[in-house]
Amino acid sequence: MRASLIQIAVNDNKAGKAAESVNDRRERVSSLVREQAGLADLVVLPELWTTGAFAYELFAEEAEPLEGPTYEAMAKAAKDAGVWLHAGSVPERDPDGPLYNTALVFSPDGELAAAYRKIHRFGFDKGEAVLMSAGQELVTVRLPETVAGLTTCYDLRFPELYRGLVDRGAETLVVSAGWPERRRSHWTLLAQARAVENQAYVLACGSAGTHAGVEQAGHSIVVDPWGEVLAEAGAGEEVLRVEFDPAKVAATREQFPALKDRLLGMDTPPRR
Repeated sequence: MRASLIQIAVNDNKAGKAAESVNDRRERVSSLVREQAGLADLVVLPELWTTGAFAYELFAEEAEPLEGPTYEAMAKAAKDAGVWLHAGSVPERDPDGPLYNTALVFSPDGELAAAYRKIHRFGFDKGEAVLMSAGQELVTVRLPETVAGLTTCYDLRFPELYRGLVDRGAETLVVSAGWPERRRSHWTLLAQARAVENQAYVLACGSAGTHAGVEQAGHSIVVDPWGEVLAEAGAGEEVLRVEFDPAKVAATREQFPALKDRLLGMDTPPRR
């Protein structure tokens, strides 16, 4: 299976340089997705690339309904490219009022295959944690060769979420993120940990640039079920392409069946 992780740069407005509008960025990203036609089966975008993950003041201003302009642009781009598209996430405004950090996945015919509202919101008592509502549902989507579990950025720090996705059949764990540079070592470490403990692929796509003064880590990464890094991007905008074998998940779980020894969190009580 071929994957393209598009590490989009979202930058603050610099003096003397016109800012890229959200509409301009949608068009640019749509073109990048279309360029993956024939090169990828699955394309993954970062978290909140329309606004920037730390541009809190833009969340309400740029929030859109689920089937809003980003949905429409990404559905068309997926269809034009003939790819499965994890379109990153957008600030979604629910018809009842709340905002969510919502990831969208489209099939190659441009249909919505899954939507995931981010469960773990970052910021503690400020930022996303108070501006966005928490999602409530774990979400997987069946691709032709693998079952993908959907997660977003700060979710990466919560292993129980990934266990839940594995229990629902996930073999490939997709992370869409806007991860800060100052904690880049955690990004790499946690991506490898989630792969090893769940014996699954991790495809983690981050953003580049500087969001509201917060430098982004970039360094999108693909990790195999043994924790080996198959590909890693640099700090700037780029397309990280990788080919991986989904059958390796079942082979790894058969060769080293650690998941069968799980006790805590399962129906069977721990041995005494």
